[in-house]
Amino acid sequence: MNPERIPYPSNGTEIITGHNLHRQVFSLDMNRCTVIFTDKNKADSRHSLKHFTGTVLLVLLVATFFPACSRHESRLDSGKLKVVATIYPLYDFVRVVGGDAVELHLLLPPGVEPHSFEPRPEDMMTVAKADIFIYTNSGMEPWAEKLLSGVTRNGKPVKIEAGQGTRAINAADSEGHDHKNGAKDPHVWLDIANAMLMIDTVANALAEGVPAKKELFKANAAAYKVRLKTVDDRFRSELADCATREFIHGGHYAFAYLAERYNLHYLSAYGVSADSEPSPKKMMELIKTIRRHKLTSVFYEELLSPAVARSVAAETGAALLKLHGIHNITRQELESKTSYIDLMEQNLAALRKGLVCR
Repeated sequence: MNPERIPYPSNGTEIITGHNLHRQVFSLDMNRCTVIFTDKNKADSRHSLKHFTGTVLLVLLVATFFPACSRHESRLDSGKLKVVATIYPLYDFVRVVGGDAVELHLLLPPGVEPHSFEPRPEDMMTVAKADIFIYTNSGMEPWAEKLLSGVTRNGKPVKIEAGQGTRAINAADSEGHDHKNGAKDPHVWLDIANAMLMIDTVANALAEGVPAKKELFKANAAAYKVRLKTVDDRFRSELADCATREFIHGGHYAFAYLAERYNLHYLSAYGVSADSEPSPKKMMELIKTIRRHKLTSVFYEELLSPAVARSVAAETGAALLKLHGIHNITRQELESKTSYIDLMEQNLAALRKGLVCR
């Protein structure tokens, strides 16, 4: 396919796009120093990873040939460290540790299920402008490395893998059973001990970015970890005396860290991929387990259809209860500043009810 020239009546500038850009129209607002994206094929401008190359070239083109934007932006700069966090737990950790010293952006749009998320061109522009980019691990955000390789210039943004150094457990296969091939469960933040390590990683990264505020970041991290220790202690004490320790989840394998930390026996409908579906054999296993242990509840998770859990509940008479994987939150929760601790406390209340704890 021949390239397509797109004129810009406002300033006469043209940018050549082609097939590898998925017929994406890019317009430059030189007054605001922004790029506006309009996809002729997809209304939401979402692209799979195979379309990254063309979009990355555009990002670099803008950065190279429009230096006036950088100068203009610097005059309006907030003076704060610009941080992009991929998913909500990381966003909340940065929010609490960084406070007013950071300008924070959550890459994952509110309400979007993270396992199916694909970065949009405007997301790439946001990352390109950041000082620090924080993600969990390659299992949780498999697109992160490729995105960064395309937009990193002069060492920015600095890449921080928040999950590095955390304790990792085996992922589950498509049947929700322990993988033996070395694949690891990416949901590391649901173990509070891991969350504390991630908070330290965040504090160190922010301190590198703004050395003058190092003590503030360290103090905020220490205070946050004290609060987390209190929540951890509550989980241990309030889940100590329950009618059952069987934890049945009609969703993907997201809560193994939570279950292992508090000595619960976890069974999910399918593996770590949120796009999977349980087999008939697996459905029967869930139903038989509920009946054998006389369980009163089956759990489902936020932002995913509860259809599987609902089917199991209908077959067994079990009640439906929601657990939060804290991958992401709704816009209402974001606006009300719902925190990681708030959501963990909601999980504790749901587990107490579902496991019939005294």
